[in-house]
Amino acid sequence: MHPNYRSRLFMNESQTTQINTLGEFGLIERLTKDIQPQQPSTVLGVGDDAAILDFEQGVQSKDKRRVLVTTDLLLEGVHFNLEYVPLKHLGYKAAVVNFSDIYAMNGTPTQITVGLGLSARFGVEQVEELYSGIRLACERYGVDLVGGDTSASMTGMTIAITCLGIADEKDIIRRSGAQVNDLICVSGNLGSAYLGLQLLERERIAQRGAVSGDNIAAFEGREYLLERQLKPEARRDIVEALRKAGIHPTAMMDISDGLSSELMHICKQSGVGCAIYEDKIPIDYQAAVVAEEMNLNIVTCALNGGEDYELLFTCPLSDYEKLIPLDDIYIVGHITKPELGAVLVGRNGEEIQLRAQGWQAFPEQHE
Repeated sequence: MHPNYRSRLFMNESQTTQINTLGEFGLIERLTKDIQPQQPSTVLGVGDDAAILDFEQGVQSKDKRRVLVTTDLLLEGVHFNLEYVPLKHLGYKAAVVNFSDIYAMNGTPTQITVGLGLSARFGVEQVEELYSGIRLACERYGVDLVGGDTSASMTGMTIAITCLGIADEKDIIRRSGAQVNDLICVSGNLGSAYLGLQLLERERIAQRGAVSGDNIAAFEGREYLLERQLKPEARRDIVEALRKAGIHPTAMMDISDGLSSELMHICKQSGVGCAIYEDKIPIDYQAAVVAEEMNLNIVTCALNGGEDYELLFTCPLSDYEKLIPLDDIYIVGHITKPELGAVLVGRNGEEIQLRAQGWQAFPEQHE
């Protein structure tokens, strides 16, 4: 290897910027900020839950279809721990989190491709078990598995799934459409998946083994929290309920990194501020009990825990009467002017500045 070429590959540490100083979204922005689409079919590239492609250019129709594309990467030891995550559940979750991104654009997932990196410790039967979960998710959501790739890996298991979806042009919802005075809504409850993870980690440390009959008693009465972590569902039902009610959100995304983080994305891309209310954030009873047991602040868990895969969306104030009858949808705040910032209003009326403290794709490394 030519010495100058080698020096470009292995720069001195003083010449590099640590990725964790930018964070996942800061890194993506830096890498893609100057990219200009060269294909007229690229309607929206990087920056939302899914890219938007138009392969019907020149077609004059109010119902013109657009293609949605999203991808997700899961790494063993970073996103999942096989000491307690069953392979079938992992496959199911890997597929569903991609479906969730398509639903967050108000679209319908239609196909996926699956890429796998596998170390030598995995046998055929284990890969079949993983695939059984992927196939079950596809069957339940009406999605076709149409291809993929496999490769040997030196570092355990890697799963990369790309999902395609469709949506009528008029129906697509981006993160950038929130308006001042819009209502801020969430589906389901928040913090449950994070607390399910804390239960699993606690038992892993205590027993150093997979979930089995030896430690089932530790999870008795907490099954819902484990399911939220191990086997989440995409909120197709919420998207369908909003359509039936004649509600078209102004902005929407799924909650994968925590409510605070996702709200900050909507505010930044819409050029607005927000105020949410502590006593309006939906929290499951089991989650509240476990948080207290573990000496965790349940509101902090709900704001920053991540992996709930619920929907966060904004609606015009005029939709209030339509929203109230809908099951499992909660109004938690409203959109404000950008100069007011993003705040959490406490139970006593105090205002706390929101910070994106959820899942970090590139945590700080300590020597």
